[in-house]
Formats: sequence, C-alpha cells, structure tokens
Amino acid sequence: MTNALEIKDLKKTYKSGTVALKGVSLTVPVGDFFALLGPNGAGKTTIIGIVTSLVNKTSGTVKVFGHDTDKEFEKAKTFIGLVGQELNFNPFEKPLDIVTNQAGYYGIPRSIALPRAHQLLTDLGLGEKMTQQSMQLSGGMKRRLMIARALIHEPRFLILDEPTAGVDVELRRSMWDYLQGITKKGVTILLTTHYLEEAEQLASHVAIINKGEIAAAGTMAEILALHDEEEAGKSGYRGGKLEEVFLQLTRNSG
Repeated sequence: MTNALEIKDLKKTYKSGTVALKGVSLTVPVGDFFALLGPNGAGKTTIIGIVTSLVNKTSGTVKVFGHDTDKEFEKAKTFIGLVGQELNFNPFEKPLDIVTNQAGYYGIPRSIALPRAHQLLTDLGLGEKMTQQSMQLSGGMKRRLMIARALIHEPRFLILDEPTAGVDVELRRSMWDYLQGITKKGVTILLTTHYLEEAEQLASHVAIINKGEIAAAGTMAEILALHDEEEAGKSGYRGGKLEEVFLQLTRNSG
C-alpha cells in the first residue's frame, strides 16, 4: 500500500557545516494524523522544507504518494498543501483574493476557484471577513486563512508547521475540529507543534526527533508506553504523559 509520505535515510548538512539531519527515515500512512515533535533546532522544519522542495537535501529519498520528489516533483507537489510557521501573504489583499489567486498556481480556473474559496473561508469561520483587508484579521484568523489557502487545490497531504502558535484556546479548538473533519474525509495531516497536549489528543502516530535523528516513532499508544514513571517523578514539574516521554527522550538536547 502506498503511503502519503516515505522518507528514507534523509541527510542534510548546511554550507555552514551544521548537520541538520543524520539519516532520518519516516513513514506517514494515508489518512493519518501524524505528529512530528522535537525541540527547536531538532530538524522538523528542515524535513518539511525538503519534502516541499524549499530546502535541498544532501542525500536520501522522499516519496509523496509514491512519487519520488527528485524525479516527479511537479506531480508530488500537487498532493501537498503547506501551512508554514510564518505568515506570508500580502496583508493589503482580501482573504478571498489570496485564496483564489493561489488556485491559479495549480491551473484551477477562476470559475471553480472562486466558489471553492468561498466555501473554505466560510467553513473556517472567515465568511464575514473574506472581503476585508487581511491585515484586519486577528492572529488566529490569519492562521485560518493560511489553512484555506493551502487547501484550495484540494491536496491529499496537508503539512502544518506550528499552525496554532499564538492562537487563543477557543480558536485552536475549532481549528482542530475542522482539521479532524477533513482527516475523516481522507486528507493526511503531518503536524509539528510545541503544544504536546494537542498532539496527544489528535495524532494517531507520532515521531520524536532530536539532534537530527528519530528518537522514537510509532503509534501514540506505543510512544506513551515508553513513559518512565520513576524518571518522570524525579522532576518537580509533572505534565501529560506525552510531554514527559518527550522530555525523557530529548532532555540532553541542549
């Protein structure tokens, strides 16, 4: 069975000499909600950059729905929707125009893109804001706009890189409700987040990366089974199970 994402022995060394990835292998099943977790600088964003062709790899292979990104990137990218960490749209443009114009990059006619953009923005709670300047949106609404833009070409694989950073609790919960809904319809999601309690509730599979290497990967149940109660008890602070496993695996990350 073809997976949404297959990464094998992925390595990346930057020109500065920094080794970002040391032979990462990772598989994301079709239809999965997959969490990729790790400390800052662990390699998460480098992996996403390579998968989306924003970063050149040193070696290794990446396949998206069976399509090698070296040999068939144009085909592979049609499957991918990316919501990056940084807000990267024109704040003077209207949300409706931002999402509709994005469709043009994928050859989608405006007659199809416009009603699709209307529906996406409405579903994401931006129906009353779609003709205002984007600069007038709240931080959480700007994140939702990023998701709408990423979904306009109906990708089967949605990559979310810290999508709820700075978003209030109410907006985060409704955003997750929407994303869980599209997962049930068959969209595969790869999530990076520092909100580990969210990952614990949402993801069915998880990989924890540390210093450019996968420290642990498996189903959420398998990762939670790594919990060491005695080790966790040595700390004065107690968090959720996933958080404590994460800390146990990455404590020496610096």
